[in-house]
Amino acid sequence: MRAITTFGYVGLLRPAPGTWGSAVAVALGLAIDHLLGFPALVVATVAVTLLGFWACEQALRDRPGDDPSEIVIDEVAGQWIALLFPAAAFWSRGIEDWALAAYPGWVAAFLFFRLFDIWKPWIIGRADRRGDPTGVMLDDLLAGVFAGVAVLVAAGVAHGVLM
Repeated sequence: MRAITTFGYVGLLRPAPGTWGSAVAVALGLAIDHLLGFPALVVATVAVTLLGFWACEQALRDRPGDDPSEIVIDEVAGQWIALLFPAAAFWSRGIEDWALAAYPGWVAAFLFFRLFDIWKPWIIGRADRRGDPTGVMLDDLLAGVFAGVAVLVAAGVAHGVLM
């Protein structure tokens, strides 16, 4: 169970295990997208999300209100959601191998995700305050959505689409 919740023990890295989890998630997510394609990244994101809900429920069953910093499966799921936004934008335009040429997309996904995961505005903070295993996952999933939208808005501003 610990290998799952810590995402292969990445959550044991110090300092800032959540940032380590997010960084490893970006690298692995880019590798999945590059080697297997966008649909595989979608499947992997759904799988890690479902696995994360199950693993957090099991690991925190007897620990109500606990959200240990070493649990980073939630960061992986949220980070992959954030990464899906630029990946989907490129995939929909027939650009499969975008990670090296369009590095601002994944860098922005990482930075925006960390911002929303740490800041926890609005419903992200509400999910975090649930104090249950579902909240452990849900705040990061919402942070991933917020980050993904922020990436698209930033790309629109940077490329003059929203000006």
